[in-house]
Amino acid sequence: MSTREIPMVDLRAQFATIEKEVRQAIDEVLTTQIFILGPQLEAFEREMAQYCGRRLAIGVASGTDALTLALRACGVGSGDEVILPAFTFLATAGAVIAAGARPVFADSDPKTLNIDPESVRVLVTQRTKAVIAVHLYGGAAEMNALLELASRRGLVLIEDNAQSLGASLSGKKLGSFGTCAATSFYPSKNLGAYGDAGMILTDNDEVAERVARLRNHGQTGRYIGAEPGCNSRLDEIQAVVLRVKARYLDRWIAARRSHAARYKQRFTNVNAIRTPSDEPNSVHSYYLYTVQIASERGLGDNPAVRRDHVARHLASRGIASSIFYPLPLHLQPAYASLGGKAGQLPVAERAAHEVLSLPLYPEMTTEQVDRVADSVIEVL
Repeated sequence: MSTREIPMVDLRAQFATIEKEVRQAIDEVLTTQIFILGPQLEAFEREMAQYCGRRLAIGVASGTDALTLALRACGVGSGDEVILPAFTFLATAGAVIAAGARPVFADSDPKTLNIDPESVRVLVTQRTKAVIAVHLYGGAAEMNALLELASRRGLVLIEDNAQSLGASLSGKKLGSFGTCAATSFYPSKNLGAYGDAGMILTDNDEVAERVARLRNHGQTGRYIGAEPGCNSRLDEIQAVVLRVKARYLDRWIAARRSHAARYKQRFTNVNAIRTPSDEPNSVHSYYLYTVQIASERGLGDNPAVRRDHVARHLASRGIASSIFYPLPLHLQPAYASLGGKAGQLPVAERAAHEVLSLPLYPEMTTEQVDRVADSVIEVL
């Protein structure tokens, strides 16, 4: 990467600031030769539960496993329906399938692009067992309305907090609202491992006990399997790396918020750009800085053409950008059998044509933020 290129995230720059601590911590694990279900994981689980305002945390092998095991631990299975947003990553629906249930796709709120509680309400049937609220990009879903609906209809509410660790709503950390929450420590996340890792957070003892059992082949004792489980354990090396990085998480989020504020200020008078919504009583963690670039007449039938033109222009200037996500789940080939049709979920479909995520990471300089903003404004 040349010195003039600006990536979406710069993990090398982050590593340079914590290299000594990380290497020392990994050496401690190597000295003990304890790699699975050891003291580092136990400590990390306690620390993350406290950070997120939960009683219990169970580390697993990935964010996807966290969702799947959370669903299974909450009793979701064959014959059940789970409502989730169409505008999210494939893993959210994949976890529902892996748990044996049927995904039902809801539309997005036009302001936040998170799941729309009204869309959820009209989709609830007698077969609905759970709702997954994805906190997209680092911003909170409308939890009060979803909690009220879940309580009234007797539904399990699970938070997919893979992108929003450290964000909050009404003074409470995201991940502390639903029956349980799943999060991911994928390397690019605000708190990222050096490989795959995930976690389930809950206040429910039965859910926690079942997740702990399921992640370790369903065992209740050595070689005694109470139910079919899997191998999904957050290992000691990942745990110790995450413990080091967690000390910096709030500082890194503050830097992300500062860069996001700079972007917002630079784009104030650009009519074609809609910046992320700052919802009342919420604190965004800005895992991604995602703008919506309005479609423009005269550029063809594809409304994404203007957004794609901006992305190409940025690339020509050595600036990365990315699209999270270009095709909503109800239109994905993997879920064609569920009968999703174009026009069915208009907000999600429009978002897929308009979103563009710009570089954002704590180690960015103001000059880099301005260079990205200048390039976007130039092309628009």
